[in-house]
Amino acid sequence: MKMDSASSRILNVNVGILGHIDSGKTSLARALSTHFSTASLDKHPQSTERGITLDLGFSSFLVPIPDSLLHLPYDQLQFTLVDCPGHASLIKTVLGAAQIIDMMLLVIDVNKGIQTQTAECLVIGEITSNNLLIVLNKTDMIPESTRAEKVDEMRRRILSTMKTTKFKDVHIISIAARPGGSDDVSSCGPPPEGMSAVMSSLTSRVTEGMLRKKGGNFLFAVDHCFPIKGQGTVLTGTVLSGECSIGDVVELPAVGLMKKVKSMQMFKRSVQSCAKGDRLGMCFAQLDHKSMERGLVASPGTVPSFDAAIVIAEKIRFYRGPVHSKTKFHVTLGHCTVMATAEFFRQSDSTLPGDMSSADFPGHPNETCDDAITSSSGEVSFSYFSEDKEYRYCEELQSHAKTNNFDDTRSGVTIRCADPAYNGSSDAPGSPYFALLRFDRRVTSPRGTLFIASRFDSDINQKTCRLAFYGRLARPINLEHDYKELRFIKAFKVKEREGAIDRVIDAHYAIGRGMFKRETDMSSFQGMKVLTCRGEEGLIDGAFGKSGKFKLYFKDGIRAIENDAGHVRLLLRFKRHAFDKENKRMFQ
Repeated sequence: MKMDSASSRILNVNVGILGHIDSGKTSLARALSTHFSTASLDKHPQSTERGITLDLGFSSFLVPIPDSLLHLPYDQLQFTLVDCPGHASLIKTVLGAAQIIDMMLLVIDVNKGIQTQTAECLVIGEITSNNLLIVLNKTDMIPESTRAEKVDEMRRRILSTMKTTKFKDVHIISIAARPGGSDDVSSCGPPPEGMSAVMSSLTSRVTEGMLRKKGGNFLFAVDHCFPIKGQGTVLTGTVLSGECSIGDVVELPAVGLMKKVKSMQMFKRSVQSCAKGDRLGMCFAQLDHKSMERGLVASPGTVPSFDAAIVIAEKIRFYRGPVHSKTKFHVTLGHCTVMATAEFFRQSDSTLPGDMSSADFPGHPNETCDDAITSSSGEVSFSYFSEDKEYRYCEELQSHAKTNNFDDTRSGVTIRCADPAYNGSSDAPGSPYFALLRFDRRVTSPRGTLFIASRFDSDINQKTCRLAFYGRLARPINLEHDYKELRFIKAFKVKEREGAIDRVIDAHYAIGRGMFKRETDMSSFQGMKVLTCRGEEGLIDGAFGKSGKFKLYFKDGIRAIENDAGHVRLLLRFKRHAFDKENKRMFQ
């Protein structure tokens, strides 16, 4: 029975098609789709010329509502396919698409297995999606006599790899999206194989939990912009939150314009309104299509522009290198990628100054809250940033997950994976990390936005993950307007100095040495606590002479030292503001 899409109530589900270049992603989108947008199937002139996908492509198909969802107010289920580029240099475009997908379809060439971009797409999937389907494409290129055996062998290899990810029970389907190399199904070439299985699997994965929750501010992620003569400018994209109707006034925050919505279409079907999850085009009169290519449309006054931000940060466990503070990264927020310098801090679980103990001498070296952040899965993370809390500055962002290496020797791909005992949970022990990001130019994004920080300057031929850390935007900051705004971040660098007892004067006083230079201004340290390796706590009482020695007072007394006093070590621990450069004061 033919379905009348014009009058049907449609539930839209966005499916990202990701994978290595030339794995057959666009061919799969073509084989599945019945409706095509103006940006689909490599219509970009350079895509046609070069024979690869250079930009996001959008198409869709409709299926009946499954029996498990018949009680819901929908007549049809629409899958919007987001065809993503596979070339390493275009990974920023893929990251931009990650914010809009509900589930992920990972395409793997059955003849090549996991390749470099396959691994990076898998990392993106771990960050952005809880729903993954793998298709092994190009099975028609294997001789029929050995096809079943080779497909099974590849399936076992991939399942072995998936055990180190949260997708350990992933479903794998073998297909041939373009048998014989023909894109035209109406031609004499054979039809695609396995499309019914893909459709059925996608349909079975749609749950009531994917229903769009109404309410919230309207937010629309724009991915394409083009003019229509006599009509206006059309912005195509995906609704990330809220609702909007024809006639509503919305804001284009990146360009500072307010515009009234003239009309809307979903895959060439006119509609009066849209809601979270919908893929559509919005038409605006008297808008220069050159003013924005990608960006956001939002409820007026709800999306800020800023040049710095506090974010919740989590190191990506597949990233092999260290993530140091004061390092620059390519930070992607939605469709925008900009360079930013990161500095990390966290609420420390370790002992802070003023709470030292003799355990600090192990043989020697050593709620006013912002809004809760909603994760991509819809769950609320109770990782808050608070101005009332103190944080410890971190020289490096550490990973919570134990790691080891997985090597696919056949494809030459090495990815760093979690310990096999890792259960795929995003929960991690200890307090969360935060980061201060200082952007090279202003960005526009709402609180709670997913970001991914990468090192795209890495050699793409090294076959390693370039995605370093990710998280959510907690608080935007405008340093251009007030560079002193960082004072509200109570993040401190913990400093230590060591010395030794020079001699004990009496039961309460001693002389220390080796902690300060002779030119040090001792008044900055007067009254600070020090600790002996024997557990005695004293206070710096001032300078002693001009050689850098200092006088110590021990309220509860200090034991006499029979032989060389120098073996009784002293520890001074204090802190300084990490971000308030004008405040040089040291304190405990």
